[in-house]
Amino acid sequence: MTPREPMPRQIADGVFWLGDCLEQRAKGKIYHTYNAAFLVCGTEASMLIETGHPKDFPLIDAQMSKLLAGRAPLKYLFVTHQETPHSGGLGRVLHRHPQALLCGDVSDYHLAFPQYAHRLMPMKEGDRIDLGGREFVAVEPVIRDLRTTWYGFDTGARVLFPGDGFAYSHYHEDGHCGLCAEEAVSLDLPDVSAVFADRALFWTKFTDMRLYADRLLWLLKELDVRVIAPSHGLPIRDPAVTVPKIIEGLLYGGSVPESGTETGLAPPPDLVAAQ
Repeated sequence: MTPREPMPRQIADGVFWLGDCLEQRAKGKIYHTYNAAFLVCGTEASMLIETGHPKDFPLIDAQMSKLLAGRAPLKYLFVTHQETPHSGGLGRVLHRHPQALLCGDVSDYHLAFPQYAHRLMPMKEGDRIDLGGREFVAVEPVIRDLRTTWYGFDTGARVLFPGDGFAYSHYHEDGHCGLCAEEAVSLDLPDVSAVFADRALFWTKFTDMRLYADRLLWLLKELDVRVIAPSHGLPIRDPAVTVPKIIEGLLYGGSVPESGTETGLAPPPDLVAAQ
């Protein structure tokens, strides 16, 4: 078994992957997935993207504190959407870092955290934050989990932070924990991407996911994305190689009835022909 990489891990210049695995059962075995957070460090400010699952906050907090030593202070927190695995630690982050602003779609956060209402910074598509030597940009959320979802993009290392986009599990027994997608050579990306779409993105069963796949590919090209940092998957450092495999799984997972990825049901013939 390949030894897992230690976390946190630098996945691009000035971009660090934080968090730890979460076990889940699927297809009769234990899969691992991430509710990851990412730290982007500029010369003047650092930004935390996502806060991870509540259970991971002590670990993410320790990882972030270590990384910030000698780097620009944490001034911004961006959460792709309000679901607990993404935003479960934001109150504690704001408490630990009193200079930090919460950015993105900040709907209703003033109700949960009235004491931090003055530290909310709404963002919409195209809005930019200068971190010093790099900018963070709010971009189109092609695959949404909630209405309030936004993607983020780092102009310094050209990293896309797609929240629930590009979501998939990995095999703990194969030593995939802490690896990037291209390093996990035994990982069946179409399969694990299909399982995640089947279970977590149920709305994909009621639309033509080929339209979303095309839009994802357009966004990657438009932004010249070089690294993808999903909240629920291993970071992707070679999009040209890895993204087609994930899209294959996304199309299949969205094409079958509930739990169809586990019962082996085939996708509709027209989808197979279109691929």
